[in-house]
Amino acid sequence: MSDTAIDITPSAAKRVATIAGKQGKPAILRLAVEGGGCAGFQYKFGLADAVEGDDEVAQRDGVTLVVDSVSLDLVRGSAVDYVENLGGASFQVTNPNAASGCGCGTSFSI
Repeated sequence: MSDTAIDITPSAAKRVATIAGKQGKPAILRLAVEGGGCAGFQYKFGLADAVEGDDEVAQRDGVTLVVDSVSLDLVRGSAVDYVENLGGASFQVTNPNAASGCGCGTSFSI
């Protein structure tokens, strides 16, 4: 993995480890980008069973973040964080490639 491809923060790694432990799954978080959302693209998160052949991988504190090669073009240089505030708790992506986003924080445009 290159140093700037993708990253996962300690807060996000801790949350993934907790969720994976409760579900009895490997601590692998998959970030994908799909068309849709209110700004054109939307982030999709899910626990993965394994790393795929074309995945970009970032690791922190025993947790793995994977992004497929197609989605990587849209999120290169991004960091996945887990944020808790008055509005709730969620995984969020800090994406330097996004030209704009929306209020929900789950969609963006390039």
